[in-house]
Order: sequence, then C-alpha cells, then structure tokens
Amino acid sequence: MDKSWMHSDRRSKAYEFGVEAFLNFAVENLLTTTHIRCPCVKCVNLKVFGVGIIRDHVYFNGIDQSYKNWTFHGEPWEASTNASRNVEEDDGHSRYSFVSEEIDMDDNDFGDFGDFGSDPYEFANVIGDGDQPVYPGCRKYTKLSALVKLYNLKAKHGRSDVRFTELLILQGDLLPEGNTIPTSMYEAKKTLCALGLSYEKMHACPNDCILYRKEYEDSTNCPTCGISRWKQGKDSILKEGVPAKVV
Repeated sequence: MDKSWMHSDRRSKAYEFGVEAFLNFAVENLLTTTHIRCPCVKCVNLKVFGVGIIRDHVYFNGIDQSYKNWTFHGEPWEASTNASRNVEEDDGHSRYSFVSEEIDMDDNDFGDFGDFGSDPYEFANVIGDGDQPVYPGCRKYTKLSALVKLYNLKAKHGRSDVRFTELLILQGDLLPEGNTIPTSMYEAKKTLCALGLSYEKMHACPNDCILYRKEYEDSTNCPTCGISRWKQGKDSILKEGVPAKVV
C-alpha cells in the first residue's frame, strides 16, 4: 500500500487521499469506526477515537511518519522487518538489555495492566513503537530508552504518579514537535507493562545505611546508626507509619 502521502504537505491532495485511504483500510480491517488507535504525532497510537476525531488529529497534528507498518490498524506484523528490533544480539546481550540494567522492578504497581505483557503481539507492537526516536532526528534516545530513564528517576526519587505525569507533559512540550514522549503515567505504564516491568517502593534509612526489607522489614530504627525509620514532624514528634525516606 502506498504510504508516500505520509510525507506530503498536509494541505495537498495526496495527503487528503492518503488519509481517507488509511481510514478506510483501518475500518475494513478492524470492523469498527469508533474504536481505532490514533496515529497522529501527539497520540502515537496510544489513544483510541472514532474516525472523525482521528481524521481531525491527522490533519491538525500530522501523522507519525515513523509509523511505517500499520500493525495497529490491521496490517500484518512484518516479522522479518522487526526481527532486528526485537531479537538483535550484540556480544551476547539483547539490544534491550538496558531495561533490566536501568530498573530493578517487580509487578506490584501495575494493577489492571498485569496481563498486558503476556500478549506476544502486543509486546511486539510496543517494542516496535518504542524503537522510534524520542523526537525526529534524535540518535541518542528511542522512545523506550527515554521512558526507561525517566521512569527510573521516578522510582529513585519516590515521585508520585501525578508529579511524573506533570514531568512527562513538560518534557513533551520542551522537546521538538513530533516527539514520542507519553503524556501520562497511564500511557507510560502501558509501554512498561508490555515488558513486564514495575517497581516497588521501599523504606530506607535517611542516612542510606539500610533498606527496611528482609531481616529489617519490621525494624523501627536503623541497626547501624540508630535513627528512626519514621518521619519527624515540626513538633519533633515522630509520625509512626510515615517513612522518613522512600526509595
């Protein structure tokens, strides 16, 4: 199918005909006009709308030009094309080994997303989507590697989902137009959950002596420096149950 229109001027007839051909293709394959992923540069297939809204988005925002294989809209997944993305090896290490190196996570924080990563097709789509540059022309970071870095900072500094969402929105505004940074914690979780990743918050000694886990899980004072596990209020009274430090 001709996709050259994706690089055409949005005011051109080629773009107009291409948009309609794309929408017809999606409807024919997905058998719906109301529940289709939007491929504009802002939604990048993470949001679902009806045909009319998607048409408006693709005209006003532009289509994501890196979305070359329309797997979210019924086009067969090109295993030969994406094989280099998913299983490429470099000195015996997966191309995506940085994920496990960057984040030490488990499955405690993903609620309704728990089974998302069990679908191999969804996994392949997310990995392919994550292979996009974080903004057009960027060679240092992909969407996935940038998200992993940002998510690692969230876990490291104990930031809430609300604050992380605010950071994502700001980051997206600061980067060039067409960037692929998710705009909410929900969207970020969808990508990370496909990789089976989450994180666990742990109480820690304010002086970084220990983590309150394993043999120290029920301790209320650090066995090394003796400082309390709990936060001290302005009245110098300990707030039992409120950790002094979380990592």
